[in-house]
Amino acid sequence: MRTAYSVETVRAAEHELMARLPEGALMQRAAAGLAAVCAGLLGRVYGARVALLVGTGDNGGDALYAGARLARRGAGVTAVLLDPERAHAGGLAALRAAGGRLAERVPERVDLVVDGLLGIGGRGGLRPAAAALVAQVPPGARVVAVDLPSGVDADTGEVAGAAVRADVTVTFGAYKPGLLIDPGAERAGVVRLVEIGLTLPDTAVAQALQHADVGALLPVPTAESDKYRRGVVGVVAGSEQYPGAAVLSVAGALRGGAGAVRYVGPARAAEMVLARYPETLVGRGRVQSWVVGPGLGAGREGEVAELLAGAAADGVAVLVDADGLRGLDPAVLRAHPRPVLLTPHAGEAAALLGVGRAEVEGARLASVRELAGRYGVGVLLKGSTTLVAGPGPGAGPVRVNATGTPWLATAGSGDVLSGVAGALLAAGLGAVDAGAVAAYLHGLAGRRAAGGAPVLAHGVAEALPDAWRDACAPA
Repeated sequence: MRTAYSVETVRAAEHELMARLPEGALMQRAAAGLAAVCAGLLGRVYGARVALLVGTGDNGGDALYAGARLARRGAGVTAVLLDPERAHAGGLAALRAAGGRLAERVPERVDLVVDGLLGIGGRGGLRPAAAALVAQVPPGARVVAVDLPSGVDADTGEVAGAAVRADVTVTFGAYKPGLLIDPGAERAGVVRLVEIGLTLPDTAVAQALQHADVGALLPVPTAESDKYRRGVVGVVAGSEQYPGAAVLSVAGALRGGAGAVRYVGPARAAEMVLARYPETLVGRGRVQSWVVGPGLGAGREGEVAELLAGAAADGVAVLVDADGLRGLDPAVLRAHPRPVLLTPHAGEAAALLGVGRAEVEGARLASVRELAGRYGVGVLLKGSTTLVAGPGPGAGPVRVNATGTPWLATAGSGDVLSGVAGALLAAGLGAVDAGAVAAYLHGLAGRRAAGGAPVLAHGVAEALPDAWRDACAPA
């Protein structure tokens, strides 16, 4: 599991460690790790051309000391200082002693650029002088960010102006939320963690599950299992206009591990579901979770409210998606005795919050937390990085999905995801675990089905068993 901590927590851990180490030792650890990653990217260090973009804080010092290490191995290292009067004195002396040089502009021919302009304490986008330096980076040069790309908010991933776009980010001691959450994550490229000896408390802000974590959460039937013990999912989806949403939601639930699926919806959609999946039960009956909303169409808020009331009375978990998200009453959701999971995309989340879509997309972490707190339920915010949050201050870290592919941005993909999450709710997982595991499997299946080419939502559903096996395979 990749675990991300706030700047405040990381700073406190750094100060505690520095009090026990010789002066400058922690920076040398960071610089050594940074230089090693840079050397690996270069392949051949001797004769390589490296440019350092150097700010005024410890971030710039890390870059300078790493540059000195590369220069001692024969690289031609040039440092461009944002403010020569405030550059890290020790790092600057080390670079000069190793044969590095200073320049006022980024060289036109360079193999690697190290972004050491702003550290994790930076807020807002790049100031004009820093943005002007970044604009000098020649096309084709690989960019390595020190701790995180300059201009990205370390705590949230927000980008409030100009920011560096890195190919690789070398972060020290712990992941920061801004490296896992878009739009910052998209600018971080490949993230490499360098351990520097920090002792961190159990106060993570975000977590990204990995195969072992997902494999441990996936429900596995035993010899005593029957379809009810495995979990029966009720699906209320589809309409005369959107019958395919019913088929895809059922597909996700069946392929997501449900013992059985009950479909409740229009006759035409039911015929399509049975034609594709004859295992499906049609009509109301005993279920362990409901999936409601995909493809319902407008004007069915009363039906959704009635289902939610019935599910609350029966103590049944509920997932609400798409058209089911219209007109929800937070008080009703808060009173629900079993897990409830809302699965909006950015536009639907914006409608629930009463803000613009761009505001949600630019502040994804704050938005998913606000939704979970306002409605008192689990929320899965779909998008380029899918986030899953639980309600209340004690809900624990936000889960960040690390799988997926842009090819998943296709019609019906979200319907499949709803079915998978509904199956996991029926199996007994809580809202956050069900959402996070479903997003992970859905992303793996999307990668498998796409293979670098366009994919249909049904292909994603068909790839779910292979994704499940991948997650459960021994490391």
